[in-house]
Amino acid sequence: MSNYLKIAGASLLSLVVGLGAGLFITTSAQDQKVYELRIYKSTEGNLDNLNARFRDHTLRLFEKHGMENIGYWTPTSEEERDDTLIYIIAHDSEEAAAASWPAFAQDPEWLEVAEASNANGPILAGIENWYMVATDYSPMQ
Repeated sequence: MSNYLKIAGASLLSLVVGLGAGLFITTSAQDQKVYELRIYKSTEGNLDNLNARFRDHTLRLFEKHGMENIGYWTPTSEEERDDTLIYIIAHDSEEAAAASWPAFAQDPEWLEVAEASNANGPILAGIENWYMVATDYSPMQ
């Protein structure tokens, strides 16, 4: 791996750590803003379709269901730049996140969008996610 890729990877890791070292602290997250890091892998050749779905529909629907859009990225590494979308959203609390996701998944508009975007086969191959709370020294506080 080139030094550039190592630096890019370290930068992403620094972002994640900076947003929330309290990854597994659930008691303090009960009544505090919770950030969610999600990494999506698209099926082969479908990253553009996944990005279009987010750009044209998903961001607005997230906001409708109480999820705050923080940022969206694609990796710079050659191995992942053609099939990976990374994003962070915020929820008012863990309880809010637990309520927002099912509401989003059952939204009639989302169901139409998902069906249309997957008409030629699934565009999403996998999802990883982590809930995080900001540290007491984080600029996110």
